[in-house]
Amino acid sequence: MPVKFRDYYETLGVPKTAGSDEIRKAFRKLARQYHPDVAKGKDKPGAEEKFKEINEAYEVLSDPEKRKKYDALGADWQHAGAGGGGFPGGGFGFPPRHGGGMEEEWEFDGSTGFSDFFERFFGGAAAGRGAGNNPFGFPGGSGTAATGPRGHDVEADLLVSLEEALHGAQRQVSLRRSDPRTGQARTETYDVKIPAGVHAGQRIRLRGRGEGGGDLYLRVRLAQHPDFRPAENGDIFHDLTLWPWQAALGTEATIPTLEGGSARLKIPAGSQPGQKFRLRGKGLPGSGGAKAARGDLYVELEVRTPKSLSSRERELWEELQSLGRGAPS
Repeated sequence: MPVKFRDYYETLGVPKTAGSDEIRKAFRKLARQYHPDVAKGKDKPGAEEKFKEINEAYEVLSDPEKRKKYDALGADWQHAGAGGGGFPGGGFGFPPRHGGGMEEEWEFDGSTGFSDFFERFFGGAAAGRGAGNNPFGFPGGSGTAATGPRGHDVEADLLVSLEEALHGAQRQVSLRRSDPRTGQARTETYDVKIPAGVHAGQRIRLRGRGEGGGDLYLRVRLAQHPDFRPAENGDIFHDLTLWPWQAALGTEATIPTLEGGSARLKIPAGSQPGQKFRLRGKGLPGSGGAKAARGDLYVELEVRTPKSLSSRERELWEELQSLGRGAPS
């Protein structure tokens, strides 16, 4: 089945020379605009699909190794030819399939959260037939190699938002099966229950939905969020940016929460970059599912220096400098 190249730089609206900070800033701006829970007006229709595309692009471009491989592929990846790109095996061809390529081919049409292009090269869902047949060494592999009377198990990644991980959700997943022996293809749609408290790496099992009576496994990958970074045991982190005077004098900040509301946090005078403040029980459920105690929300401080100063601001900074404090120890 044909696979369409994804221009991740175009998706995020950044040049190919963009640094990590520029990529992160672009992602956060777009993710806040198209997050399905907050998108408004003309952005609302299609916001979920756009959010998935933004997440996929950031998943690759924010990871140095994935970005290196992606840049090596290039838009002409289908015509790279043998011996190109520096990949094991010499070319960019798809992983070989069992049985001389006579098993069913699978395509998830982006309903799991990632495009077929991503799955082929970076996620490894339905491209091949077993992790042992992935010559690129990309993480994940594809369908497991469970052979026998009940057939093959098949595995794909499922993109789950942090809000879905907190509350649980119901999702429809569509997959297209194509039999290379007959040329016939059929599309099947399944209702998938995402349990509250699901965590990254957990697999959701759909019995008998794989190949030849095997099972279909959907491996959870938590979506990148514009405001939070998940950590272990259900904890999440939020980066709070302050101006130097706010850190020096203290301030009060409004912190977003996963529930969609906010919490007030008092930042004491003399706070330092990298300092963390904890909001108890505002994270995700820990190991054990929805009934497990929720982790904490940690607010980590970043202090930003103004890039430009007005004449009055410069006078004030120079006045501070004239007070004669030595260099920080």
